[in-house]
Amino acid sequence: MKKNKPTILVVNDDGITAPGIKALIYAMNDIGRVVVVAPDSPQSGMGHAITIGKPLRFDKEDLYEGIEMYKCSGTPVDCVKLAVNLVFKGKKPDLCVSGINHGLNNSINVLYSGTMSAAVEGAIESIPSIGFSLDDYTQQADFEPCVKYVKQIALQVLEHGLPTATLLNVNFPATPLKGIKICRQANAKWAEEFDERMDPHKRPYYWLTGVFQLNDQGEDTDVWALENGYVSVVPVQFDMTAHHAIPVLNSWKFND
Repeated sequence: MKKNKPTILVVNDDGITAPGIKALIYAMNDIGRVVVVAPDSPQSGMGHAITIGKPLRFDKEDLYEGIEMYKCSGTPVDCVKLAVNLVFKGKKPDLCVSGINHGLNNSINVLYSGTMSAAVEGAIESIPSIGFSLDDYTQQADFEPCVKYVKQIALQVLEHGLPTATLLNVNFPATPLKGIKICRQANAKWAEEFDERMDPHKRPYYWLTGVFQLNDQGEDTDVWALENGYVSVVPVQFDMTAHHAIPVLNSWKFND
């Protein structure tokens, strides 16, 4: 291996044995030296949660020949933090990639996603970072069509870098891929409901359900791109300041 090959941190939220991370590992292994740090069990929907108040387990794994791998008992964000502090010892990798997730992380889903939160944590650590997701929740999901685009996007980020405090949210439709579209996040949300059921002891319990509501007819959104067979690439920032609202708030009258 050439010494100038980039070092790539691979993380996910579906767990270290998930098919999606296997596809991402092999895609990145063609580009650089891969180090994997992933949860020891599925952590979907964890958002940017971190583990506080209980110890974390961090153990070496040997699932794929020639790949340095570790499993963590914590969240996807814990995985990135441990990778930076224990594996790289403060010397940052050249790239952090998260996924490939089973299920989309487009529009509002980016806020709940463990996949994207791992990538966000990478960006917070000033590591160029990308989250990848596929619109297929099954364990039989075919990630092969994604691999070409995963490599292309990763190579572009390695070559050009990313704007400060920015990362990429990449989603793949489960249809033949037409190409890449640079998009904005669609204005959409989940209209959630809780399905009430009864356990054998006649105590109620609840399953979260809901309907995806799209309030955006723009043809420049991630939802439009995915519905029309394109890979959506949305630049994301972790600065959540609503800058456009600052002048409005400055017009308010506060008592001294």
